[in-house]
Amino acid sequence: MFILSNFIIALAKVLDIGLNLYMWIIIAQAVISWVNPDPYNPIVRFLHSVTEPVLYNIRRLIPVYFGGLDFSPIIAILVIIFLKTFLVQSLIQLAVRVG
Repeated sequence: MFILSNFIIALAKVLDIGLNLYMWIIIAQAVISWVNPDPYNPIVRFLHSVTEPVLYNIRRLIPVYFGGLDFSPIIAILVIIFLKTFLVQSLIQLAVRVG
């Protein structure tokens, strides 16, 4: 059973790193949106194409514009923190119990 335990721990770590990376991408997109970036810049296009599907769904479900400010990145980051705290930790505890 230790193989299954190690697999679940590895899955939890990869998920944790992926969620952490996506959180920093959302932060970078939010910081870049404060200035008027060149829309043809490859970095700006990458950040927009990676974050916009998630942020668009948040904006569609919850009206998060207050006073011209978009709070959808904050909500996305809170969801990521919840997933890191709940899902990753649950997977690690499951692996400990299996192993």
